[in-house]
Amino acid sequence: MPTVLIGAEPIRDQPGPFRTVLEAAGFRVVDPPTRERLTEANLLEWLPQCDSIIAGGESISARVIEAAPGLRAIARTGVGYDAVDVPAASARKIAVSITPGTNQESVAEQTFALLLALTKDVLAHDRTIRQGSWVRSPLPRPLRGLTMGIVGLGRIGQAVATRAVAFGMKVIAFEPTVNREFNERYGVRPVGFAELLAEADVVSLHLPLVEGTRGLFDRSTFARMKPGALLLNTSRGGLIVEPDLVEALRSGQLGGAGLDVFHREPPEADNPLWALPNVVLTPHMAGVDTRSMADMAEMAARTLVELHEGRWPGHCVVNPEVAPGWKW
Repeated sequence: MPTVLIGAEPIRDQPGPFRTVLEAAGFRVVDPPTRERLTEANLLEWLPQCDSIIAGGESISARVIEAAPGLRAIARTGVGYDAVDVPAASARKIAVSITPGTNQESVAEQTFALLLALTKDVLAHDRTIRQGSWVRSPLPRPLRGLTMGIVGLGRIGQAVATRAVAFGMKVIAFEPTVNREFNERYGVRPVGFAELLAEADVVSLHLPLVEGTRGLFDRSTFARMKPGALLLNTSRGGLIVEPDLVEALRSGQLGGAGLDVFHREPPEADNPLWALPNVVLTPHMAGVDTRSMADMAEMAARTLVELHEGRWPGHCVVNPEVAPGWKW
């Protein structure tokens, strides 16, 4: 009987279509008895008993992979997979999959939640009313007429672009692979990276975290951005050098930042970002709402079932080099 560990905390011990899919295919489902994100110690305890995992944001290191000799598949809920040591998985002929097309709408909505919180001073106004004041200044900043610069125009970047257009924003985008049909339909102007930094009132990051993008937004990048611009990051914390971001926010070079992701998660309690009034924070939840989580979990479950039954879900597997001779 195939066994799957439920790593993603929002679906642990929860009903849903994903569980029906797995149980109908004969999987034994293992839910660790904790509501927190699984630590390496948790994984070392539970994963060796299983031959697959539906993973959330937990780190699946080479040590964890080595400790699970029967592991055949790692199904990530989401589209990022930097938390998985893919080379270590590939060396063991373990398939690593993601759930493309399931959470871009959720990320785009959260991106605008952060942007609106910044431009409309939502948090500050909420606090002053609760404190008994009725202060209507400074006036909120409008979104209409501002230029949204999207770095990375994949599924998520496109979902952000359509919402920006609906808000009356001008949209420019840096994306090496230009989608002419999408750009023409929504009036998105493709630009170079330097041009985007110089023109955008709002810069929104939607890049994968790979060697070429790690630390892309550092002191030199911030210096090239339009003075007072806003930075949004609902992608990966490692795209930003956080001390340089703190410096840019303190100096006024950046007008504010909306951050859903951080270099370290959970972040340090004394992170200097916490003390800055022009920062809005959420705990890496942009891609997770009730609908997207259900969709991601079900796709991850169906991917595992396909793999176990000998079918290869190529649109989901990120290490296709393990396909030749792969078996469960």
